[in-house]
Amino acid sequence: MSIVKRFITEAIKNTEIDEYLQKKLERAGYGGVNLSKTPLGTHVVIYAMRPGLVIGRGGETIKELATALETNFKLSNPQISVSEIEVPEFNASVIASRVASALERGVHFRRAGFWALNQVMEAGALGVEIVISGKLRTERARFEKFRAGEFPRVGDPALKYTRKAAAHVQLKPGMIGVRVKIMPPDAVFPDKIKIVVAPPPEEKMEEAPQEQIAEELPEQKPAEQETEEPVAEEKTETATGESEEAKE
Repeated sequence: MSIVKRFITEAIKNTEIDEYLQKKLERAGYGGVNLSKTPLGTHVVIYAMRPGLVIGRGGETIKELATALETNFKLSNPQISVSEIEVPEFNASVIASRVASALERGVHFRRAGFWALNQVMEAGALGVEIVISGKLRTERARFEKFRAGEFPRVGDPALKYTRKAAAHVQLKPGMIGVRVKIMPPDAVFPDKIKIVVAPPPEEKMEEAPQEQIAEELPEQKPAEQETEEPVAEEKTETATGESEEAKE
């Protein structure tokens, strides 16, 4: 098998496992799965809002999942661990499933879209985009987009930090699709500059009050006059001495 075919088959297998777990753990608030190979087998990390429902009473549910993954998807010695989602509003899979369940209950698609949009933005996300497509109001299929915040389309931040998910729901008019893209608050943009160290505070020169300056000036004037008077007397004495010598 070539490298390209190997990557394609692994990607298809991961997608099938994700879809299987999404149907199986819908009540537990399924938020995604992460697969990684180890020397002992395959490490499977399941993200859910309610980990207790994933584990089950005495670990029955998690054992059933391990056997199903090993037999149906041929995973070697799957070791499953469950991680709780701390902020569900930042998980695209949770938001997509919420919108899909609201549409299934009969909520209008605009109300469901704006409700999910406000929830994500109030949680502190930088940006969110929700697309609902299908036969929304007429027999002709179309899509409606709900967008808020800062959401880059291309570039390294869009590829590195964007969280994507999709969900489908079967209604009377037909199949309705929900796509969610979320930009989390920890995303780093190259055009945003952050000052790590604050600049030192500027030192202001203390100015003396004007009253103190006005008091000091009159005290200096008599001293100047005293020093100037002896000089004048000396000049008069020298002048009188020169005149007397001229007379002689």
